[in-house]
Amino acid sequence: MKIIDSHVHIGGEQLGFHMSEDMVIEMIRKYGVSYVILSNCDCAELDHSQKQLPQELQISQAEGLRRCLVFADKYPEYIGVAPFIKPRTEGLTEEFSTMVKQNREQIKAIKLHPYHSNCSPTDLRVLPYLELAQEIGVPVVCHTGGCEAARPYHVYEAAKLFPNISFVMVHMGLGTDHREAFELLGKQENLYGDTTWVPVGVTLEAMERYGSEKMLFGTDAPIDGVHTYDTDLDGNPSMYQAYFKALPDKLSQEAYENLMWKNAARLFKIRR
Repeated sequence: MKIIDSHVHIGGEQLGFHMSEDMVIEMIRKYGVSYVILSNCDCAELDHSQKQLPQELQISQAEGLRRCLVFADKYPEYIGVAPFIKPRTEGLTEEFSTMVKQNREQIKAIKLHPYHSNCSPTDLRVLPYLELAQEIGVPVVCHTGGCEAARPYHVYEAAKLFPNISFVMVHMGLGTDHREAFELLGKQENLYGDTTWVPVGVTLEAMERYGSEKMLFGTDAPIDGVHTYDTDLDGNPSMYQAYFKALPDKLSQEAYENLMWKNAARLFKIRR
């Protein structure tokens, strides 16, 4: 079975995470992951309490992208890049735009994090990034959950503004019962969800109601270490085990393959 993990990170030390390049590669090889969509959490603008991070703990969005590109260039068979944007403190600069356009082959999406920027997907500071995504023809993957700016509703509104862009509601509303994202999922053809910290029952219900092409497999790995697919940081079984062990018996082979890799391959134009 192929696996495309649509939500993988490096960086994040300033937020209390440890997600290194070595961990990503070890995870890919240990668990037979075919491909990942990677973003750099070092570009977060705000901390977990939504206070601006000290400048010495931040890197520019161009530097964050450069680090991802260098990493992806070493392992092009495994890694595609989703540049992590900084709309609050930088905005869409000519340098960043040029880097994105010049590295289109490696770049598979644009990454929005409304919680760590406190800027919704329809904020005027974000719209130029969406226009860039539309220009180069890539999806937008957007964290949802944690604050008003990160509500799934705002991703839905952005999807209506840009019907030619595919939008992924990452987490389907982290820290909620996921119902807002669930109901919105069927209202816009270019709107998708992912499985990151989403109970398998919610994913199954979404696929049954809206079809097997509406959800993508994603995990936040290696946020709980190299073994994020298996266990949490305390050694308890990971919720993702249900996606590997229980879900195959509840879906047709085609539907399961759509979730685990085919939908991502289609949206991100992954050709291997």
